[in-house]
Amino acid sequence: MLNRVRSAVAHLVSSGGAPPPRPKSPDLPNSASAPPAAPPQAPRSPPARAGSGSAAPARTVEARASFCRPTFLQLSPGGLRRADDHAGRAVQSPPDTGRRLPWSTGYADLASRPERVCVSQVGVIPGPCLVSNLMWSLWPDRVINSGKSRHNEDQACCEVVYVEGRRSVSGVPREPSRGQGLCFYYWGLFDGHAGGRAAEMASRLLHRHIREQLKDLVEILQDPSPPPLCLPSTPGAPGSSDSSHLVGPQSCWSSQKEVTHESLVVGAIENAFQFMDEQMARERRGHQVEGGCCALVVVYLLGKVYVANAGDSRAIIVRNGEIIPMSREFTPETERQRLQMLGFLKPELLGGEFTHLEFPRRVQPKELGQRMLYRDQNMTGWAYKKIELEDLRFPLVCGEGKKARMMATIGVTRGLGDHNLRVCSSTLPIKPFLSSFPEVRVYDLTQYEHCPDDVLVLGTDGLWDVTSDCEVAATVDRVLSAYEPNDPSRYTALAQALVLGARGTPRDRGWRLPNNKLGSGDDISVFVIPLGGPGSYS
Repeated sequence: MLNRVRSAVAHLVSSGGAPPPRPKSPDLPNSASAPPAAPPQAPRSPPARAGSGSAAPARTVEARASFCRPTFLQLSPGGLRRADDHAGRAVQSPPDTGRRLPWSTGYADLASRPERVCVSQVGVIPGPCLVSNLMWSLWPDRVINSGKSRHNEDQACCEVVYVEGRRSVSGVPREPSRGQGLCFYYWGLFDGHAGGRAAEMASRLLHRHIREQLKDLVEILQDPSPPPLCLPSTPGAPGSSDSSHLVGPQSCWSSQKEVTHESLVVGAIENAFQFMDEQMARERRGHQVEGGCCALVVVYLLGKVYVANAGDSRAIIVRNGEIIPMSREFTPETERQRLQMLGFLKPELLGGEFTHLEFPRRVQPKELGQRMLYRDQNMTGWAYKKIELEDLRFPLVCGEGKKARMMATIGVTRGLGDHNLRVCSSTLPIKPFLSSFPEVRVYDLTQYEHCPDDVLVLGTDGLWDVTSDCEVAATVDRVLSAYEPNDPSRYTALAQALVLGARGTPRDRGWRLPNNKLGSGDDISVFVIPLGGPGSYS
């Protein structure tokens, strides 16, 4: 450990303690005819409605090199500077110009509060002393991106996406004039860490990966009959669902499992996340895609809302005062058993530096031979075990609450990117434990008659760090009751109120909430999607 401290300090001193120069942001690729595992092609569909769009570089050369915000904010150069003002922390929303986001969606965001930061190999650590903070960074409560970067690392996307079928189920290529494609609505929040490039890339491309995955399903989803077991690989080829030829032991497979159309959409979204992460891995060098991001995505298709979450953002439905959770946070605490099981099955991933076992606190050398509380990958409770030499290693999961860390490095366990992330002053990669696989929850809009005050609220962790679900529901009721039900600006006003409420007001001792507690110091981004207002659920 001492040698690691010395080498890290020497490296930092030789570079003068300054952060590495930020390279100019290249335009991300827009592939035209790639296979499903490659970047999907640009939409052939009718373009997204005015005012919608994903993150794109600012139009000024100076801002392009360092900072970008969602295009639907339509920020001028002056507005871009205000959005990047960490001292003023002005709330940004789409302009009220008559061109609104789909479904009259409300949106608001703001940047994190300013902090003195110093830079480590994989993040930024608040504090006045480079050396002492670097040494402290080698211990379990170090956190990647615990101090914020110079720019808002959140990104957002809101699109209407048209999907044209790739083929017909019968194997006969679809003629352009035959059949109809599908249109889905898409919202995405991407909370970046250790750099904003991964969030920017995901906001541009993830919905295209979802569209690519849905191309094979266009005709299937519009056919009420059960999905075919196999898609024919060549035109006119017979299907593979007929199992009458099976004999002997294989005959037990003659009854096919029931697969719903809903599960096909869920699978398409899950695969899209995987392909997005693989694209980041392929292009991380050429396009300087540093860091990673949490991703919270909503897809509305054929009367159902699909909420996919990989990270610590959150989505809830507020319906007639009732709170319906639509996601859960993925942190070292909530995924302790998955992480421990991976460490148990593949101990080489721990590099001899970590133990997959969890203890209430760090084990001390003087406690060798004593019996201490512990739990492993199979346990939800605690038991006692005799402390052995291997137990003196760093725990794979340590801390609790917002201070919980995986491999003493990062506080989330699912997301996109982070392919270059290593344990501080080590070559041990974090990525094998970071999953890009989302959890997808489904809400059927046709099963309930919604009113204009029923909304789906999406927020990055900057909102939920200081605001409970009940407090969000109270704000929904307070703000929306002050507007006419047919006023489309009410949802933007609600998003702004949620962001302002989490930020607090400036006082002598920083940004404070009404209860005098510290407001959120993180970037905050919020979507408010009305479930019973504009739009048809057919």
